[in-house]
Amino acid sequence: MRRKILVDIKRRGHSFHRVLPQVNLAYTRTIRIPLKGMASVFLIFFFIASFVFNFVAAPTSGDVYAAVDNAETRRQLEAELAQLEREMDDYEKQIADYKKKGNTLQSEINRMNAQVAKLNTQIKSIMVTLQKVNREIDSTTTQIGVTETSIEKKRRIIGEMVQEIYRNENQGIFLTLLANNDLSNFFTDLNNLASISDQLRFNLGELIGLKTNLSDQKEALALQKMDIETLRAYQEEQRKEINKTKQEKDSLLKVTKGEESKYQKVLAEKQKTAAEIRSRLFDMVGGGQLKFEDAYKLAKGAESATGVRAALVLAVLNKESALGQNVGKCRYDVNPYYPDRATNPTTMKPKTDMPHFFAITKKLNLNPETTLVSCPIPRDGAYGGAMGYAQFMPSTWVGFEKQIASLTGHNPPSPWNAQDAFMATALYLKGAGAANATLYQEKVAAAKYYAGGNWSRHLSGYGAKVLDMAASFEQDIATLNS
Repeated sequence: MRRKILVDIKRRGHSFHRVLPQVNLAYTRTIRIPLKGMASVFLIFFFIASFVFNFVAAPTSGDVYAAVDNAETRRQLEAELAQLEREMDDYEKQIADYKKKGNTLQSEINRMNAQVAKLNTQIKSIMVTLQKVNREIDSTTTQIGVTETSIEKKRRIIGEMVQEIYRNENQGIFLTLLANNDLSNFFTDLNNLASISDQLRFNLGELIGLKTNLSDQKEALALQKMDIETLRAYQEEQRKEINKTKQEKDSLLKVTKGEESKYQKVLAEKQKTAAEIRSRLFDMVGGGQLKFEDAYKLAKGAESATGVRAALVLAVLNKESALGQNVGKCRYDVNPYYPDRATNPTTMKPKTDMPHFFAITKKLNLNPETTLVSCPIPRDGAYGGAMGYAQFMPSTWVGFEKQIASLTGHNPPSPWNAQDAFMATALYLKGAGAANATLYQEKVAAAKYYAGGNWSRHLSGYGAKVLDMAASFEQDIATLNS
C-alpha cells in the first residue's frame, strides 16, 4: 500500500515548531510510540472529545427558527417571481397579437403600451430576485464564517494531538515499559495510541474537506455578488428601454397627429431593406464579426440540425445580449487581478478546466500559452477561462465535441471556428429545452446558457433581453426571406 504523507501541516508562527515536517498517515500500524502513563492518554482523549463536541454540536433553537424563516421567505419570493413571470407572458402574448393585427397606428400604440408594461414587470421581477440573492449572500457569508471557525478549531486540535505524540516519540519502548507497573496498562496505552493515530488521520482528511468547502463557498459568494451587479445592469437597461419606448410613442403621435395615412408613410421610411440587413455586421459575444447574412446562414444550419430557432441562436451569440460581459483576453494561468483583488492566482479553474483546455488546444495544434481565454471577474473566487466565439468553458465544450463533429464534419471541432461555435450554442440550448419550444422555455434555456444552475436569477434580465433580441432578429429574417 502506498504511504500517505501530509507535508508541512503547520501554520507560520504556530507552536508546532518542534514537530517533524512529515506525519505518516499510512494505514499500516507500526506501534513504537507509547504514552507517558494514563495522564497523557486522558489528555489526548480530551482533545478528541473537544473536536467531536465542537464540530457536531446540535443546532440551537435560534438556528432552527432562522432556517424556517429563511425557507418561508424563499417560498414567498419564488411565488412572487412566478406570478410576475405569468404577467410577463401575458404581455408577450399581447405584443404578438398587436403585431399580427397589422401595421396600423393604433396597433403600434397598443404594442408600445404593452411593451412598457412588460418592462415594468421585468423591473419588479429583478427587484424580487435581488432580494432573494441578497438573502443567499447573507447565508453564504454565514456559512463561510462557520467553516473558517471549524477549520481553525480543527487545526488547533490536530496540532495539540501531534505535539503530544511527538513528545512521546522521544521515550523509548523499554522506558515506557518500566514506567508502567502493570503490563496490561502498557498494552492499553499502545492500543489507545493506535486509536489516536486513526483519529488523527480522520481529522486531517476532514480538514482537507473543510478547506475544499471553504473554496467552494467563496466561489459561490463571488458569483452571487456578480449576479447582483448583472441584475442591476439589466434593470438599468430596462429603465432606459422604457424611456426610449415612451419617447418613440410621443414622437410617433406628434408626427402622425393620430392620422393613419401619415403613420404608413413614416413606417415605409423606417423599414429596412434586405440589402441593408445582409451587409450589417454581427458582433459576436466572444469577439469577432460576421456579416449578418453569414451569421444567419450558420444559425439556420444549426436550427436545421437541432430544432432551436435561428433567431434565438443569433440572440444568444450577439454581443449586446451580454451587456459587456467580461470576455477580455487573458492567459489561462495568470489572473491579472491577483493578489490585489482576487485570491485565485489563475484565470482558469486548475482542476476542472485546465486539463480539458490542454487537451483541446493539443488536438487543435494550438499553443495553450498563447491561446487567450476570457478574464476572471476581479473578485475572490471568481474564475474565467471561457473559449472562443460562444464563450464555452473547456469542461463544458468537451461534452459537446462528438455531437459538433458529427454535425459540422470538423474533427476535432474548434471553439474558435464560427460554424462549430454556432452549432455548440444550438446544442446547448437544445439540451436546455429550447428545441421547438415556447417563448418561456426559450427564456429558461437562454438563462441556463448564461448562468447554468443559477438560471432562475436571470430570467427577467438576460433571458428577457435575449427574447427581445430574438424577436428583432425574426423581423430581419422575415425581410431576408420575403
